[in-house]
Amino acid sequence: MNTSIPVNPTCCDEIDHKTLSVSQALARIDEFITPVTETLTLGLTDALDHILAEAVISPIDVPPYRNSAMDGYALRSADLPAEGKCQLEVVGVAYAGTPFTEEVKPGECVRIMTGAKVPEDTDTVIMQEHVEREGDVITFAAGQKPGQNVRHPGEDIARGEVVLEAGTRLQAAELGLLASLGIPQVTVKRKLKAAFFSTGDELRPPGEPLQDGQIYDSNRYSIFGMLKALDVEILDLGVIPDIRDKIEAAFQQAAEQADVVITSGGVSVGDADYVKETLDKLGTINFWKIAMKPGKPLAVGKVGKAVFFGLPGNPVSAMVTFYQFAQPAIRRLMGQTRITPISIKVPCSEALKKRPGRTDFQRGILEYDPQGRLSVRSVGMQASHILSGMSRANCFIVLPAEWGNVEAGTEVEVQPFHGLM
Repeated sequence: MNTSIPVNPTCCDEIDHKTLSVSQALARIDEFITPVTETLTLGLTDALDHILAEAVISPIDVPPYRNSAMDGYALRSADLPAEGKCQLEVVGVAYAGTPFTEEVKPGECVRIMTGAKVPEDTDTVIMQEHVEREGDVITFAAGQKPGQNVRHPGEDIARGEVVLEAGTRLQAAELGLLASLGIPQVTVKRKLKAAFFSTGDELRPPGEPLQDGQIYDSNRYSIFGMLKALDVEILDLGVIPDIRDKIEAAFQQAAEQADVVITSGGVSVGDADYVKETLDKLGTINFWKIAMKPGKPLAVGKVGKAVFFGLPGNPVSAMVTFYQFAQPAIRRLMGQTRITPISIKVPCSEALKKRPGRTDFQRGILEYDPQGRLSVRSVGMQASHILSGMSRANCFIVLPAEWGNVEAGTEVEVQPFHGLM
């Protein structure tokens, strides 16, 4: 068993050049992640938020026939005047779903609605706003272009074209796209199963009175919310007391039933030895120190066949390490291909404190300044136990390890929560 345990992996270590960078830790995690292979076939509404297991090939052209992009009149381009005005006789109407199938002769036109099939003998549509009509005769001026306002077969999607790649998460637009192709069901990856629990005799669930030395278990609820947003099947094992047999039983149950096992706390200095003993017995674990703040201690590895993440116990550290490491790993396990968080560069509207040595994920507020330009500012206190800061924030301000204090006006990297969560 390959187990590497660094000395004193705490969030308050001084700069340690033996720690992994954020990118190195992500690469290490990526090395042992293998997406689930089991698939199932679902109808479109049931497939929402699932990951496509195979590419979707269009069985038809979209649109399937020439159709009008406007309400107007369909005519032959040969009837367009080079100069002056032209008059044409209206010989029928083409509705969406009810084509005009008769011949359209020179000097004739057809009233046509948006989306209606363009009659065979015509190739141009004039907007109704550009036409004067009296009875069954229209008059329009020169300046119209041959072929205008006509959508052609396959203009959006051609038959045989790959419209959705394997690994795509199916959301509202994708369901609509599949429906537009007449596809009633798709093959998707099965949903991932994630088990999680907290350890500690001091933890109590909300609603119970606290005794001296006790605190409420907030991490379990944050982890539940973050997992729920990923649309995985969730197994909440609750709070496990610091009893060797109970901790081992919780790990065994989680590893047998889930693809991912997540805990918070229990892998840093001063925690009960039972967690480390159990992980050493049941799995292959790397206890890493990562050059980041908050969230320096992180345990990653395997428990049985399940991927394991031991998040730090401080609530903000737990959330930051989940979003930066556990979430992309879970998305890869699900078979999703698009897992890189969105990041942008914006000026910081105020000075930020930082010590060189670790990548800092400060909690920030991305907003428009009085001139209508995006900027970012800190939520205030950045300590790893200040969970209210995560609630007020709408982004992470990502400051590189080599940076020190940041002056107001400096352009910084920002990960907006809406692109991350």
